[in-house]
Amino acid sequence: MLKFNIRGENVEVTPAIREHVENKVNKVERYFNEEFQANAHVNLKVYNDSQTKVEVTIPMKNLTLRAEERHNDLYAAVDLIVDKLERQIRKHKTKVNRKFREREGVGAYFANFQSPEQVAYQEEKEEDYHIVRTKQFQLKPMDQEEAVLQMDMLGHNFYVFTDAESDGTHIVYKRKDGKYGLIETN
Repeated sequence: MLKFNIRGENVEVTPAIREHVENKVNKVERYFNEEFQANAHVNLKVYNDSQTKVEVTIPMKNLTLRAEERHNDLYAAVDLIVDKLERQIRKHKTKVNRKFREREGVGAYFANFQSPEQVAYQEEKEEDYHIVRTKQFQLKPMDQEEAVLQMDMLGHNFYVFTDAESDGTHIVYKRKDGKYGLIETN
């Protein structure tokens, strides 16, 4: 069962919006067994150009589902989010089934696939993840600003570095909005 935490930024979460979000996102429950319980965190944001961004995060014990979508229509964005979440679930389910056919664990959250669309998906070609290139490099101690400059100079959208102050391994990245983010590891 999903419990919802729906927040709006520059938009009022009306009962109609809440009902649409809950009805659509609840569709992912069919992929899980009866014991499934999770919180769905939904953020709705409307920008000055009237574009809407919908973010949904569903953290679980061994899996976190997360999707975001931008669209001019809030309701269409929610519909597209559900498609993304379902693809993530199916991809994860296929991976789990391949590796742990008879083991309990993450796979125990999922119900048996029996619907026609689920059977059709199982017949699709499974996507494998192959690493095609490996790089090794020394992490140079630097501050965040230098890491951003290095990232931009290399033309990458992320950069891993050792923070000179904390000696921790951190990651700077370029966000879709053109601003920068920082991930600090423990």
